[in-house]
Amino acid sequence: MNFAITGVAGYIAPRHLKAIHATGNRLVAALDPHDSVGVLDSFFPQTAFFTEYERFDRHLEKLRHGVHESSVDYLSICSPNHLHDAHIRLALRIGADAICEKPLVLNPWNLDALQHLERETGRRVWTILQLRAHPALIALREKVRASSTTRRRVTLNYVTSRGIWYRYSWKGNTERSGGIVTNIGIHFFDLLLWLFGPVSVSQVDAMSETTASGTLELQNADVRWRLSIDAADLPPQLASEGHSTWRSIVIDGEEVEFTDGFTDLHTRVYERTIAGDGFGIEDARPAIELAHRIRTQ
Repeated sequence: MNFAITGVAGYIAPRHLKAIHATGNRLVAALDPHDSVGVLDSFFPQTAFFTEYERFDRHLEKLRHGVHESSVDYLSICSPNHLHDAHIRLALRIGADAICEKPLVLNPWNLDALQHLERETGRRVWTILQLRAHPALIALREKVRASSTTRRRVTLNYVTSRGIWYRYSWKGNTERSGGIVTNIGIHFFDLLLWLFGPVSVSQVDAMSETTASGTLELQNADVRWRLSIDAADLPPQLASEGHSTWRSIVIDGEEVEFTDGFTDLHTRVYERTIAGDGFGIEDARPAIELAHRIRTQ
């Protein structure tokens, strides 16, 4: 099958390129306003590359109206968050499915419009909820569901240190990224809702450009969460060992270990998606609604 990709110069794009390659598919076109895309040489050196959206759009339309074997089947979207909605619409318009990085959209009401387009075009919108494909977390969900304990006490800490550059990039712009809660936290909010059910109460204790914290009452858990991109929030032991990231989930006093196993998660999600068993709009909706609720409280 034929793939195209937007945001190919970005941080997350190599995982998508690897997944497209590992699943035995072709990348026929790539877009990014920045031309530092040497990563293509490692996977698809013959890919048509564009720095202008208009020329990329025209090329995809040309492929669509050419021989059937050249049309794009999937558009992988790794562009900045505020562009996701527009690039998903491009995918559906050219008769392709969209495979979009998190978050699908910044505002929940845009999901309804995308569902309308799905029905109109007959194409699908998929997203990358890779934590749901992590073996340790799948096992954890099965354990939680099998347990007789009806309510859990959960503490989530996610610290992923970022330099000064972050606040000057699109990621530091709340209108473009959704801020730390959406850009950094969306996967972990999805994980919590997937594990413990829908939210009834959300309280925000602190919110800044670099940190956020609060509490959630979920169907089966009381959660205290904290997100940070400040290296000062790393545990001293990890910081002294040179680590830049700390992921920690404690359930009823027991630490859940899932530091390893992230290498091939995108490929696993791609395999599921191509098989028609990926994560769609309704899978993504609860976390998008919660992140929007938190950042507008």
